[in-house]
Amino acid sequence: MPTPTIDELRALGLAAGLCAVGAASAEPFDEVRAELERRRDTGLAADMQFTFRNPSRSTDPDRALPGAASLIVGAYDYQRTAPPMPADVPVARVAAYSWEDHYAVLRAALEPVAEALRNAGHRATVIADQNHLVDRAAAHRAGIGWWGKSSNILVPGIGSLVVLGAVLTDASIASDHESAVADGCRTCTACLDGCPTGAIIEPGVIDARRCLAWLVQAEGMFPVEYREALGDRIYGCDDCQDVCPPNKIRMRRPSPAGADEAWVDVLSVLDADDDELLARLGRWYIPHRDPDYLRRNALLVLGNVARPTSNVTAVVERYLQHPTAMLRAHAVWVARQLGVVVPDDLADDESLEVRNEIVRA
Repeated sequence: MPTPTIDELRALGLAAGLCAVGAASAEPFDEVRAELERRRDTGLAADMQFTFRNPSRSTDPDRALPGAASLIVGAYDYQRTAPPMPADVPVARVAAYSWEDHYAVLRAALEPVAEALRNAGHRATVIADQNHLVDRAAAHRAGIGWWGKSSNILVPGIGSLVVLGAVLTDASIASDHESAVADGCRTCTACLDGCPTGAIIEPGVIDARRCLAWLVQAEGMFPVEYREALGDRIYGCDDCQDVCPPNKIRMRRPSPAGADEAWVDVLSVLDADDDELLARLGRWYIPHRDPDYLRRNALLVLGNVARPTSNVTAVVERYLQHPTAMLRAHAVWVARQLGVVVPDDLADDESLEVRNEIVRA
């Protein structure tokens, strides 16, 4: 069976639900590796592991598939209209890239491309949302889109609300684009100006230590200087994409039935046990799979959006006595935000984090 062309592979990907498909060589991304190492060594990556854990691996496709010759890169457009926000309860916002498992859809759409290559006698494997590949660099090389100042890839006519993946293969697939996609950002700085914490420190460069999308996934205490900026976000942050003109001008599709994770009832998170939280929200990245990090984020949202009703006050008072020191400490901050009385005995708490919160307040 002859090796399929990029036109044939693109047709398969588009028919399976992708919005763009392109081909690129599987040569190492040497410049990207150097930049990942620079950002890691200067602290800009904070404790992020994704592609930063082992840059020499994530920038060399041959490490994932020895003998790799080509990347067939695909983008899946997840832009939707948010479902209505629940009323009469404190609500937390979820970033659009986490409303559903978009990567499951992406992998399924890439599989027919991989299968066509396998049927032609080649090795082919789907890579998406893994440490094995710098997916944005691959998409840029494949002509999927341009590097935005937000550091995201923008697909012409689509925008940046896409997830990216690739089929890595030992087949030599000729690309059908001669040059990189032209920079569509030009003089626009909406994403830099719109970041609530100033995390985009220069075009295309993110300081993860300020980025809310990373901080909600990071271990330990949430930095006090960014707690109010977190607002109602419990997972992720879309601000740099929400203000991006190519994203704003598109007609958004309605959210599909069952996409109920755009909003989360904060009190339900704080009332749920570990098994319930992991069953519902476990596909999110949670440090050490510890649901207390979901509770930490929910507490901060409560302090930012709630009124001190009897139900809310009771939850805060319960968390001020929580057995986990990290949650007691964040509950002190929430109590100060909402005017809930903090017990005097917490000034002598065994936890330094709790005592520090008392002193700071």
